[in-house]
Amino acid sequence: MILTLVTLQVVTQDTLQTEQSEKKMSWLRRTIRGFSYIDERYVEPQHYNWSVMLQATHTYDYYRLSTSGSDGQSVWLSPEPNFKVGPYFGWRWIFAGYTFDLKHADVSMKDLKQEIDLSIYSAQIGADIYYRRTGVDYKIRKLNLGKNVDTRKMDGVPFDGISVGITGVNLYYIFNHQRFSYPAAFAQSTIQKISCGSWMVGVTYTQNTIEFDHEKLQSEIDERMGSQAVKLDSGLMFNSVKYYNSSASVGYAYNWVFAKNCLFCSSLSLALAYKRSRGETDENSSKYHFDFNNLNIDGIGRFGLVYNNMRWYAGASVIVRAYNYRKSRFAANNIFGSLNMYIGYNFGARSRYKKKKG
Repeated sequence: MILTLVTLQVVTQDTLQTEQSEKKMSWLRRTIRGFSYIDERYVEPQHYNWSVMLQATHTYDYYRLSTSGSDGQSVWLSPEPNFKVGPYFGWRWIFAGYTFDLKHADVSMKDLKQEIDLSIYSAQIGADIYYRRTGVDYKIRKLNLGKNVDTRKMDGVPFDGISVGITGVNLYYIFNHQRFSYPAAFAQSTIQKISCGSWMVGVTYTQNTIEFDHEKLQSEIDERMGSQAVKLDSGLMFNSVKYYNSSASVGYAYNWVFAKNCLFCSSLSLALAYKRSRGETDENSSKYHFDFNNLNIDGIGRFGLVYNNMRWYAGASVIVRAYNYRKSRFAANNIFGSLNMYIGYNFGARSRYKKKKG
């Protein structure tokens, strides 16, 4: 009798532990599924687990470095627009890829234009992680050295004395996630059936690095402008500067379904950004280092055109980011954008769709 009671007690405890474990797993499953819950009247969920894609990217970068004051100077720099190509591979929420510049494939890895992107999308939340190196084939688009100084001889002059790197992560939350699908436009993982929009909020952290050879710029000015040459303002005499950018953004996005399986998306966000900067004006003397902290307004725009029949998809997207850094002595403005054109294929049907595919 005692043995039977002990056995029943052990079985009961095991049963309770099993039920508790199942409840925990059930809660975890509901939580995970909640991130991807959608109203299927508005959005068709992804039918496949895997995706492969080939993407060509056309990029453009624009930098303006300037000093303040009535005799402030400024230089506008940008590289030649270029095409990069590369493969992308996706699994459910995760999409990763690498693009490289074929035109400059023979240069060193340090000077090669490179871009690595990792995106994680669900119905409610998304994340973009990017690593970008712009190479060294910049040109001087415009130069201002003060009043009554004619600098037209400097327009279009090749300048390899600047190298820029951008590394960042962007997290965002979609409010109307049940009926509006951001992944339908930028991850091609769902299909928007009915036009719909949503407000969204996000946080971003980026690190921008500018390596700048002001002595080389001064040399170009002296050589090409001759007797009209003037000295650079001390505010532009830096070797490197790093910007650490933390921001909170709010924006709105809208998916327009203008034909079956065809979508156009427009998304705009403004961000209040806190920036911490560190610059170095002399490699041999730390007393010339400068640091500053300030608040600025940044912006990001995304536009996408997609055809997706669930098995095959193709389209184009434009992503434009603008960053602004300003202090009493020095300012930097950076706009960089990408035009992406792609074609992809989904495979490996999910369990609930295997019979339909089969």
